[in-house]
Amino acid sequence: MIQAAYIHIPFCQHICHYCDFNKVFIERQPVEQYLDYLEKEIVNTVRQAPFQSLKTIFVGGGTPTALNMEQTEKLLLIIQKHLRPLSKNYELTFEANPGDLPKEKLKLLLDGGVNRLSFGVQSFNDELLKRIGRTHTKQDVLQAIREAKEVGFSNVNVDLIYSLPGQTLADLQETLDVAFTLDIQHFSAYSLIIEPKTVFYNLMQRGKLPLPGEENEAAMYELVMAAMECHGYKQYEISNFSRPGYESEHNLTYWNNDFYYGFGAGAHSYLNGKRIQNAGPLKKYFSAIDESGFPYLDVHEVTKQEKMEEEMFLGLRKEEGVNKSAFQHKFHAGMNEVFQKQLNENIRLGLLEETESSVRLTRAGKLLGNEVFQSFLIE
Repeated sequence: MIQAAYIHIPFCQHICHYCDFNKVFIERQPVEQYLDYLEKEIVNTVRQAPFQSLKTIFVGGGTPTALNMEQTEKLLLIIQKHLRPLSKNYELTFEANPGDLPKEKLKLLLDGGVNRLSFGVQSFNDELLKRIGRTHTKQDVLQAIREAKEVGFSNVNVDLIYSLPGQTLADLQETLDVAFTLDIQHFSAYSLIIEPKTVFYNLMQRGKLPLPGEENEAAMYELVMAAMECHGYKQYEISNFSRPGYESEHNLTYWNNDFYYGFGAGAHSYLNGKRIQNAGPLKKYFSAIDESGFPYLDVHEVTKQEKMEEEMFLGLRKEEGVNKSAFQHKFHAGMNEVFQKQLNENIRLGLLEETESSVRLTRAGKLLGNEVFQSFLIE
């Protein structure tokens, strides 16, 4: 059953030094044409793989709030026209840049059904923000969140990144101290990953990127976890923390390994046992839809073995881990029977713990999460 949709808006007012998502500088881009083709894709996909009601829609990018008022209204109308009905307690999230959200746009989003905002903040240190290519300041964030609350938003997330070039534990502590004054519902905190084809990757290749190093990165993650717990934010996934009842329903779709639509250039879907990747460049996205009605670059039929592997490495991201009986029900096979060797080894190393009902990461396992996940990929 499909209950989630991701919509990709690939336009940005500015390209950050660390970002490898599918994006283009918005100046002189065919935004109106993109929205027209996005609508075509949504209509064709929903006709082929229908839904009964959606629980969550996430509009990401790029920077969705880089769209002007008319374009934003057009996108909201597309959602209202083709992606309803929504379930009673639906979640409709818009990713937002703190620097381009005037009050009238905030009101337009709220009136258009958006009930959750996710701000790409990354840090509250203005010097660090410049260093990573962000154009907003600490004050921009404080103003944006204050105005979002004034307009009527009551579910707000802030994205933070740690292990930034030149960042110290003291810098991160200052950012967290400011973050906890915001009185918001959710935080995502990610360690910086250097991806190919980014400014940071090129600097690293030339030895000009002063990263904190693995030991400091681990200490920063420990600091984040301890501070979030101290301030009443429950860690329900490796990188996500919320007040009770404000977990991201959309991201839980991914970690629960459920089906979801992915609309837009470069988006990914998981529909009826197939993982689908859309063409990324706008011209290829447009021409693919012209030719077949769909922008597919790759369609992969997921095997049962791959589904079981994904169930483990996605589900283990959650604080509650992977439920044994749910695994059995889904695959008609026992988790211990399929992955006995991997489970025994990770438990022996102190990276996993097993209860009567589930298997989950230990605190040490969270620090080495990628290595644990990798172990469940059977060659």
